[in-house]
Amino acid sequence: MIRRRMIRSAFAVALLPCGLGGCLAPPPDLEGIGFRDARYREAQAMRDWRDCRDEGLALEREAGRAAAPARHLVAARVLEGCESGLGPEASALAAEERMRAYAVAIQARLKGGDPAGARAGLQRFRTAFPDRDLYFDDGTSFLDTLESVLDAGARGPDGGANVGGGLTGELRRLVRWRRG
Repeated sequence: MIRRRMIRSAFAVALLPCGLGGCLAPPPDLEGIGFRDARYREAQAMRDWRDCRDEGLALEREAGRAAAPARHLVAARVLEGCESGLGPEASALAAEERMRAYAVAIQARLKGGDPAGARAGLQRFRTAFPDRDLYFDDGTSFLDTLESVLDAGARGPDGGANVGGGLTGELRRLVRWRRG
């Protein structure tokens, strides 16, 4: 009996610090609350960006069906606005997704007949995503392809660019006809 009491007392003494530890825990860290708030703002910014991107992509699809160059330019402006409206809290998030949307905006500028806007967009792309590139299904480089198209063969079709064979043939044709 005494032995049981001693075991219970020892057990109670052993659990006492654990029980008091919960009562004596420090208050929640204010920095932790700030962290959660920052993550919420990031998530909200990405949700807003994705809504904007979806609107721009829908406009681009509609422009393709209507075969209206001006509509491509509208889609490009919407997609560019998505990126510029993103803000610093989420500028490092979903880089690949954002790169693809920006690439569609650049191509939409080109389809809309605005090569100067496409060139400016390509430069902004390079600035926003340094040392990064996108690749088409056949493995060709988005940056090299767009640069070649915008240069319209100025470097020549075999300038070391990673572009598709069909585009290389078209660039050779352009160079040949320019020479006259």
